[in-house]
Amino acid sequence: MNRILTLAEWIRGCQALRAAQILAGEGLYVDAVSRCYYAILHGAKAALCVQDVAADSHAAVRRLFGLHLVRTGEIEREWSAYLAEGLDDRLAADYDAKVSFSKEEAEKECQRSQEFLDRIRRYLSNKGFSDSELEVGHPQA
Repeated sequence: MNRILTLAEWIRGCQALRAAQILAGEGLYVDAVSRCYYAILHGAKAALCVQDVAADSHAAVRRLFGLHLVRTGEIEREWSAYLAEGLDDRLAADYDAKVSFSKEEAEKECQRSQEFLDRIRRYLSNKGFSDSELEVGHPQA
C-alpha cells in the first residue's frame, strides 16, 4: 500500500467536497454537482490505493472499485452506484449547456458525496489510517 498516494487522493476528495459545498452555498449549483463527483472519484481512488490498484480513467475507477472493493466484500455494493450516478451528473453538468440543477439537487449531491467519503473514511480507518491522518481537509456536514 502506498500511504502517501492514498492520503493524497483522500485529501483531494475532501477538498473537492469542500469546494462543492462552497459553490452550492454561492448558488453555483452546476459547478457544485461537478465537484461532488470528483469528491467521490478521489475517495474511490484512495480506497483503491490501499489495494495497490491504480486507475487511469473514470471508467477504470468504476470497474476496479467494483472488482477490488465491492466484489471482495470490502465495500458494500450500494456505494458503487455513487460512482456511476455521480459521473452521469458530472457529464451533464460539464458538457450540457442546457442542463441546470436546483439548490436542492446540489445539496443532495453534496450530502451523497459526504456519505461516500464517510464510508471510505471508515474503510481507511479499518486499514490502519489514523484519525489525525484522515482529519486533514475532511469537511464536516
